[in-house]
Amino acid sequence: MNRAVDSLYHEINMAREINAAVVNVSGRQRMLSQRIAFFCLKLVCAENPLERENLRGALVDAIELMEKSHNGLIGGDESMNLPGRLSKTVNAMYFEAPLYLDKQVRQYIEQVRALISLADVELKAENSHLSYIMSAASSELLAALDAVVSQYQKESEAEQLALDRKLVELYKQSCTATAAAQAQAQQLQQTLHYLQQAQAHLVHSEKMSSLGQLLAGVAHEINNPVTFIYCNLSHAHNYVQDVLELLNLYRQRYPQPAAEIEDLSDCIELEFLLEDLPKVMSSMKMGAERIRQIVLSLRNFSRLDEAEITVVDIHEGIENTLLILQNRLKAQPDCAGIKVVKEFGNLPPVECYASQLNQVFMNILANALDALNSYNAQRCEQEVQDNPSCITIRTEVSHPDYVRVRIADNGPGMTKDVMTQLFEPFFTTKPVGQGTGLGLSISYQIVVDKHGGRLECASLPGEGAEFVIELPVCQSRQAVGDLNSMVAHQEPVAAKERV
Repeated sequence: MNRAVDSLYHEINMAREINAAVVNVSGRQRMLSQRIAFFCLKLVCAENPLERENLRGALVDAIELMEKSHNGLIGGDESMNLPGRLSKTVNAMYFEAPLYLDKQVRQYIEQVRALISLADVELKAENSHLSYIMSAASSELLAALDAVVSQYQKESEAEQLALDRKLVELYKQSCTATAAAQAQAQQLQQTLHYLQQAQAHLVHSEKMSSLGQLLAGVAHEINNPVTFIYCNLSHAHNYVQDVLELLNLYRQRYPQPAAEIEDLSDCIELEFLLEDLPKVMSSMKMGAERIRQIVLSLRNFSRLDEAEITVVDIHEGIENTLLILQNRLKAQPDCAGIKVVKEFGNLPPVECYASQLNQVFMNILANALDALNSYNAQRCEQEVQDNPSCITIRTEVSHPDYVRVRIADNGPGMTKDVMTQLFEPFFTTKPVGQGTGLGLSISYQIVVDKHGGRLECASLPGEGAEFVIELPVCQSRQAVGDLNSMVAHQEPVAAKERV
């Protein structure tokens, strides 16, 4: 029996590694298509011969990697851990309508090579090769790459889940066969529970790691051009002011310009232009600053460089999470907006695994948004206006060595049966395909097991739900060991304490 378990566990690890390689390489194809298009545009716009030569070399490396990865995904490549086994659905995406991804990728690479081979004098903005590359990278090719990456992820998750179920079934059989030995049966049940938790954590960690890498990559790619724009806006503003000052001086010195100048001034609405141009420059600067703030929030949320315990501001993690979820908070044509009320206390810096704690905030807030949107879909417009959806976030010092975060919503609430299974792995009340049942289970492990804290929920049907996160300020053994003493001397979360 142990050999069968070891063999299956090895199969799970091998499948996870292969699936991760396929998903990562297919995702990299998408990033390569965008990077290649950007380099092609720079090549055409570059004026320095040396810069163009460097860009040609970079483009050659990029398309060779893209072609090698494409061939590996289809036919296999041991160096990249790619098996080359395509499902019927993925094979159709590559070779059949409507995507014809194989044809699109090869045409894209062919057009890039054609652009690289052009002489410098032929590199112009209206070049047909460049037009094809920019169009494909922003529309059909991009959509096809997105579709195949999504399909690879779905198949990876389905295969992983099937193996997990097979593992669970194998252990159930083992428990049944050894039911006569009570001690051994209990040990096997504990082992089964541990493996379920480990597998759930493995799947969730892989997803969050991919999300963190994606956020960090997007933030990095956006940061450079935005920084360039932002830094040059101040110079552009000064130049505009100088030009306007010169123009005003001309108007003072020559109050009666020629008729042609008068006609052109009227045509371009010079007075309005003089008034509106500084405002336009100011708006551009505000927009660039907003993008920089979003990029910083994405980088802070992912925190790929902080895998160990670090001292952080809890409020910053909450704010970054809310910023990422901002689009879901705004009113949409098919759903009402959701208000967020922040009642932040004066919290000390907290030692924690910052990235994992951000995952907890993301899971709880995302679940609250799902519950509120589902609740609003069942209510009429007047009911939504009379009782608008709201999420309240409170922070406070609950004990000299502990901080508390309360996240409450005024949604439909939960029944007693749901509450008893809330933190169990794979339990979800969402429709099939919309939830994995891992978010709250993993959140509980992160808060309780990883940080020595406390995660509880209070809810009643029709009265919303409130999650309480309690964390030690210092991740020392003494602080973690004192948790039971602290909990014993404080009142439990009231089930009827509602927002």
